Amino acid sequence: MTDCCSIVVGVNAEYSEEHSEPENQRFVFVYHIKIRNVGDQAAQLLSRHWLITDGNGRLEEVMGDGVIGEQPVILPGKTHQYESFCVLKTSVGYMQGSYKMLYKDGEAFDAPVAAFTLAAPGALN
Repeated sequence: MTDCCSIVVGVNAEYSEEHSEPENQRFVFVYHIKIRNVGDQAAQLLSRHWLITDGNGRLEEVMGDGVIGEQPVILPGKTHQYESFCVLKTSVGYMQGSYKMLYKDGEAFDAPVAAFTLAAPGALN
């Protein structure tokens, strides 16, 4: 978990065997995100910034508005959850990034997401 200001981000990633095609160097990973507002004022998620690195060290940068088409306002004590996915050409990799957040008073800040591992079963053994 990562704590920035009043936002706590938790991530759980898993390999999606049913959507992957290892013989074609297509490894699909689903990640579940939980964004909690532990502060005392509402914060809106404006955008995301991901750095995705595969097992060969190839870096992909992904930036965009909101998450899955939403720019949720997270009230104090509340959580926003969503899931998404990424596709790698290797069976291992990792992601890290941040969310651009905006308090109701107009103060913008980045809520970092610590690096997390993406690994197909047996890939790290």
